[in-house]
Amino acid sequence: MTQSILITGCSSGIGRFCAEQLHQAGFNVVASCRKLDDVRTLQAQGLSCVQMDMTSTDSIRIGLAAALALTGGTIDVLFNNAAYGQGGAIEDLSTNTLRQQFETNLFGLHELTRAVIPLMLAQGSGKIVQNSSVLGLVAMKYRGAYNASKFALEGYTDTLRLELMNTPISVSLIEPGPIVSQFRANALRAIEHSIDIETSRHKDNYQHTLSRLGSKEATTPFTLGPEAVLKPLLKIIEHSNPKPRYYVTKATYIFGYLRRFLSSSMLDRVLSRGD
Repeated sequence: MTQSILITGCSSGIGRFCAEQLHQAGFNVVASCRKLDDVRTLQAQGLSCVQMDMTSTDSIRIGLAAALALTGGTIDVLFNNAAYGQGGAIEDLSTNTLRQQFETNLFGLHELTRAVIPLMLAQGSGKIVQNSSVLGLVAMKYRGAYNASKFALEGYTDTLRLELMNTPISVSLIEPGPIVSQFRANALRAIEHSIDIETSRHKDNYQHTLSRLGSKEATTPFTLGPEAVLKPLLKIIEHSNPKPRYYVTKATYIFGYLRRFLSSSMLDRVLSRGD
């Protein structure tokens, strides 16, 4: 029987690429997007797609119901991919800006995951896959909101895995480093919208960050394409007992290693060189 896969955050980047490739591979994929125009674009390509705004409980509930109507009532794999990166020094972030970051990156994911768990328990199987980040392992300057949301996701997922250990549901984290996507463009808009750059003591750093994010070329070493995330996702889908964690890109392996073996002060010195 063909597995049904629900993927969030499919307007571009990792989510869209994985949805397209898994659909072509014959899986029963349902993509979700926040904007209706993106939903229609994917539907025009022949993909099943529903609207789902991860900041809205009603939208998540309605979107899941629509997805279940397309799959015949089953969700074999949930790939929680929807997220964005809010840049800015912590002292420049309003509480509401931080809250918005968590609404998309954690709270909406929690809403959807809670709704899917009973379905998977009832059908006797299921896999929950969280798209985390190397910034859920180590922190970097001017990414405090995103760091915090991904660190929270790591703890959330580790707890969820323990609580579902004696059930037929597996829980896995994919932890990518830099991936070619619209992530940088979206992060650029988030900074410009929410940070008063001109009055900040970090103004010079912001100008550098805006230049980096606005570049059309990848400026971060070890950047890979979205196919690098599809590879572990396929392993999880096809394996009867997937691993708890899958590192993606050399950056994640390097920082995962450094976090284990360096003292906090030594790791801080390494990470402080990043921008």
